[in-house]
Amino acid sequence: MCKIRWKIEEFHREIKQLTGIESCQCPKARLQRNHITCAMLVWLKLKNLAYQTGQTIYKIKHSLVSNYLIGATKTSRC
Repeated sequence: MCKIRWKIEEFHREIKQLTGIESCQCPKARLQRNHITCAMLVWLKLKNLAYQTGQTIYKIKHSLVSNYLIGATKTSRC
Protein backbone atom coordinates (compact mmCIF):
# COMPACT_ATOMS: atom_id res chain seq x y z
CA MET A 1 0.00 0.00 0.00
CA CYS A 2 2.83 2.41 0.78
CA LYS A 3 4.39 1.84 -2.66
CA ILE A 4 1.13 2.81 -4.35
CA ARG A 5 0.78 5.91 -2.19
CA TRP A 6 4.35 6.92 -2.93
CA LYS A 7 3.75 6.62 -6.69
CA ILE A 8 0.69 8.87 -6.36
CA GLU A 9 2.71 11.44 -4.40
CA GLU A 10 5.47 11.22 -6.98
CA PHE A 11 2.95 11.82 -9.77
CA HIS A 12 1.48 14.87 -8.00
CA ARG A 13 4.91 16.37 -7.40
CA GLU A 14 6.07 15.78 -10.97
CA ILE A 15 2.92 17.12 -12.63
CA LYS A 16 2.96 20.24 -10.47
CA GLN A 17 6.65 20.98 -11.01
CA LEU A 18 6.85 20.17 -14.71
CA THR A 19 3.59 21.21 -16.31
CA GLY A 20 2.29 24.27 -14.45
CA ILE A 21 -0.98 22.55 -13.65
CA GLU A 22 -1.54 24.81 -10.64
CA SER A 23 -1.26 28.05 -12.62
CA CYS A 24 -4.61 27.77 -14.41
CA GLN A 25 -6.67 30.91 -13.89
CA CYS A 26 -9.60 29.92 -16.10
CA PRO A 27 -12.97 30.77 -14.54
CA LYS A 28 -14.97 28.12 -16.39
CA ALA A 29 -14.92 24.45 -15.39
CA ARG A 30 -14.60 23.25 -18.98
CA LEU A 31 -11.47 25.34 -19.53
CA GLN A 32 -10.00 24.05 -16.26
CA ARG A 33 -10.64 20.45 -17.34
CA ASN A 34 -8.95 21.17 -20.68
CA HIS A 35 -5.95 22.68 -18.89
CA ILE A 36 -5.65 19.67 -16.55
CA THR A 37 -5.99 17.25 -19.46
CA CYS A 38 -3.27 19.02 -21.43
CA ALA A 39 -0.98 19.05 -18.39
CA MET A 40 -1.51 15.32 -17.90
CA LEU A 41 -0.74 14.64 -21.57
CA VAL A 42 2.49 16.64 -21.28
CA TRP A 43 3.47 14.69 -18.16
CA LEU A 44 2.70 11.40 -19.94
CA LYS A 45 4.85 12.39 -22.93
CA LEU A 46 7.73 13.41 -20.66
CA LYS A 47 7.43 10.15 -18.74
CA ASN A 48 7.49 8.10 -21.95
CA LEU A 49 10.54 9.98 -23.23
CA ALA A 50 12.24 9.41 -19.89
CA TYR A 51 11.65 5.66 -20.08
CA GLN A 52 12.85 5.51 -23.70
CA THR A 53 16.03 7.50 -23.10
CA GLY A 54 16.85 6.40 -19.56
CA GLN A 55 16.87 9.99 -18.31
CA THR A 56 14.81 11.70 -15.65
CA ILE A 57 11.77 13.73 -16.65
CA TYR A 58 13.41 16.79 -15.12
CA LYS A 59 16.46 16.37 -17.38
CA ILE A 60 14.22 15.93 -20.43
CA LYS A 61 12.24 19.09 -19.66
CA HIS A 62 15.42 21.05 -19.01
CA SER A 63 16.93 19.98 -22.34
CA LEU A 64 13.69 20.81 -24.20
CA VAL A 65 13.48 24.27 -22.64
CA SER A 66 17.20 24.84 -23.15
CA ASN A 67 17.02 23.88 -26.82
CA TYR A 68 14.01 26.14 -27.30
CA LEU A 69 15.72 29.11 -25.68
CA ILE A 70 18.86 28.59 -27.74
CA GLY A 71 16.77 28.47 -30.92
CA ALA A 72 14.78 31.53 -29.92
CA THR A 73 17.97 33.45 -29.19
CA LYS A 74 19.44 32.56 -32.58
CA THR A 75 16.32 33.64 -34.48
CA SER A 76 16.01 36.93 -32.61
CA ARG A 77 19.56 37.92 -33.57
CA CYS A 78 18.97 37.56 -37.31
